[in-house]
Amino acid sequence: YGLHLVLLLNIPHIQCSSNGYYDAFFLDPYYRFNDVMYRWISLDNWTYSRTFKTPFDVRKWQKVNLVFEGVDTVAQILINNITVGRTDNMFSRYSFDITSIIKEVNFVEVRFLSAISYAAEQSRCHTAYSIPPACPPPVQKGECHANFIRKEQCSFSWDWGPSFPTQGIWKDVRIEAYNHYHLIYFTLTPFFVKSAQQWSLEIESIFDVVSSKPVSGLVTVSIPKLQTQQTYSVKLQPGEGSIVLLVNINENATVETWWPNGHGKQTGYNMTTVFIMEAGYKIEKFSKAYFRTVELVQEPISGSPGLSFYFRINGRPIFIKGSNWIPADSFQDRVTYDTLRLLLKSAADANMNALRVWGGGVYEQDEFYDICDELGIMIWQDFMFACALYPTDQNYLESIRAEVTHQIRRLKSHPSIILWSGNNENEAAIASNWFSVPYADREVYVRDYVMLYVKNIREIVLAEDKSRPFIASSPTNGLESVKEGWLSQNPYDTHYGDTHFYDYSNDCWDWTLYPKTRFASEYGFQSWPSFSTLEKVSSAEDWSYTSNFSLHRQHHENGNDEMIQQIERHFKLPQSTNPIKKFKDMIYLTQVMQAQCVKTETEFYRFSQSEIIKGEGHTMGALYWQLNDIWQAPSWASLEYGGKWKLLHYFAQNFFAPLLPVAYEDGGALYIYGVSDLHTDRQLTLGVTVHTWSSLEPVCSLVKDDVTVKAQSAVPIYKEPISDLLRRCRNCTRKSCVVTFYLVGEGGLRSPTNHHFLSSLKDAVGLEKTQLSVSISHAKLQCLSTSPAPLTSSATQNLDCSVRYQVGPFHHPEGEMSVRLVFFSFSCSIEQKLSELCT
Repeated sequence: YGLHLVLLLNIPHIQCSSNGYYDAFFLDPYYRFNDVMYRWISLDNWTYSRTFKTPFDVRKWQKVNLVFEGVDTVAQILINNITVGRTDNMFSRYSFDITSIIKEVNFVEVRFLSAISYAAEQSRCHTAYSIPPACPPPVQKGECHANFIRKEQCSFSWDWGPSFPTQGIWKDVRIEAYNHYHLIYFTLTPFFVKSAQQWSLEIESIFDVVSSKPVSGLVTVSIPKLQTQQTYSVKLQPGEGSIVLLVNINENATVETWWPNGHGKQTGYNMTTVFIMEAGYKIEKFSKAYFRTVELVQEPISGSPGLSFYFRINGRPIFIKGSNWIPADSFQDRVTYDTLRLLLKSAADANMNALRVWGGGVYEQDEFYDICDELGIMIWQDFMFACALYPTDQNYLESIRAEVTHQIRRLKSHPSIILWSGNNENEAAIASNWFSVPYADREVYVRDYVMLYVKNIREIVLAEDKSRPFIASSPTNGLESVKEGWLSQNPYDTHYGDTHFYDYSNDCWDWTLYPKTRFASEYGFQSWPSFSTLEKVSSAEDWSYTSNFSLHRQHHENGNDEMIQQIERHFKLPQSTNPIKKFKDMIYLTQVMQAQCVKTETEFYRFSQSEIIKGEGHTMGALYWQLNDIWQAPSWASLEYGGKWKLLHYFAQNFFAPLLPVAYEDGGALYIYGVSDLHTDRQLTLGVTVHTWSSLEPVCSLVKDDVTVKAQSAVPIYKEPISDLLRRCRNCTRKSCVVTFYLVGEGGLRSPTNHHFLSSLKDAVGLEKTQLSVSISHAKLQCLSTSPAPLTSSATQNLDCSVRYQVGPFHHPEGEMSVRLVFFSFSCSIEQKLSELCT
């Protein structure tokens, strides 16, 4: 409409290896030891440049801006050899006025400074006191002083990822030319007015007005499906400013709310906003409006000290089920829409309703949140600060304020985001004195903490977004932390807030180890990715659990040994004389161990949601660490790099099921709880079956009718002393028998079949090597076994194509399994390795 022109600039760069230029010079950066071989790249300074023609008459435009949506990270920007600006924050948007500089033919340069060198220099300049930690642990093979640069913190290494401190233009670059006024941000925020029982929509539009006089006009908002259309008279003042419109939704319209996965639809409404200002200049904005409310409930609980900590969506308490999200690649250019869709759909398919975007990575791209909106995946959004203390000098704070303001404005229209969280584990770092700060110096860091997360970030959140809760850290004691001056004595207190919990030295099958917390936002165990995933980035000499490659890939101190120690508790270690088979067997056992450990812990959190025992309980969230991988290496992930499901992810599909029976032992008795996310009470039938390890036939069964499982709760539905159970079942012993159980109801309602081991599998009596046969027809795979096959892996460990199962098994005493295959790639012949599909 003659008002606004956009020219996208494609400036060649090598921020990652996906654009061909990188590939021409370097091998896959993930191959073998290339993360350290290519370290020199990040130590050097790089300049990216190009010449471009301006496809418009610059004299006809009042203002021309050069806009960078994302620059990684420290750079000087030049147009025609004139410096137009500098960048120092990967997470900010930069707009530089080039009206007086741009010509018909132009030369643009982006001169980058090594992120490593910059961070080191910033640290050296901070002479008043140190800001720990200086460097990561040596096992991570990383770089120092990540906390002194506003960049993806894990790009300097983490305990699950490599060090690749990239330099480059990681988001769009464009030239914007406009007259009179230009729309910069456009956000939608829904509110429900309880007294009037009516929805309203707050629309905020932020403009740059280049006219020397105020610009008046009309704004019309239309939501056809809600029979809502309103027109407003507005006036824009010169400079940057905003207008806020409140749209009341037609009282006669029925508004369908947005619900998390498993709780309802993710309804959105097409909305058109038209700005018609003086001189006929017009902007038409098409968007999607969603309606949902979110509350973080922290209130007293009867019979317990402390406060609750749970989310209420549209007035309904929701048990949060999911995981933690890390960057999907060290090189963000390689993270495509398809990559995100594959990973997020896998989360939804595993019955997850939430992910925590962890604070050591990046604020994810727009498509990530669009997909979460569509799939009903709620997002706990950290700000990008993790496991460190941070400076609070004026320049640093100004950079952070711009970052936070931009990210909130960019993201707050997404219904999937339900929480802003200030940082990852930094309250705990100070409270537990991770960095051995002398007590006399502690107050300096407390002051910095409050300055950064409370007086700056929190203040911006309160000003920019009144529709969501904010917490300063995770883990935190929530309101109790606030009461204690924003830093609690013990952020891991189970009576408040959320907790992170890791224990690798004790038996992970022992549910009594786990904290009966209000909300478990991090917990987990490591495993190795499948051999087919590792094979792509390794050579034959690497295929051993103790090879240099295996040691190099493990970034968690003693991580490989800890996995062996957990495996040895319940399984026999591989004894094959074939070294490659032994390596594959060990990989498989790490995945079995991880899956069973996380299952035990998650089910503990789920059955703790409705009870208070010794003042603890009412657990309302389980987010295990972690969903996805950044490269091919041992980690806590349930999805391998590339998206293949580990055994844990198949387990998650079951232990996050909307209806689930959960068993545990206490005082010599077997207890079974009915856990339900369903919105109504159900009358169900509980089936309990006992098998011996030596036969496919059940030795005894019990059916209990008229079992009431209340809506959105966990209730005890069965109790029997183990000794009575074994006696009743032909004198079974703990070592010779296994228990399975399920719930069924009307209308085809059925839970997954769950299992409870009465002894370690290494002690199981009668368990023999089974003979498995496999057949496939019409995308249905059938595995037949001649004897019980506990923890059968059907995760296509050795299949060279992208396949996963809609239904994944964990224990098959019935002798038959049928699952439907879902193909994401047809680049292989499935028949070639059919015999390996069930292992």
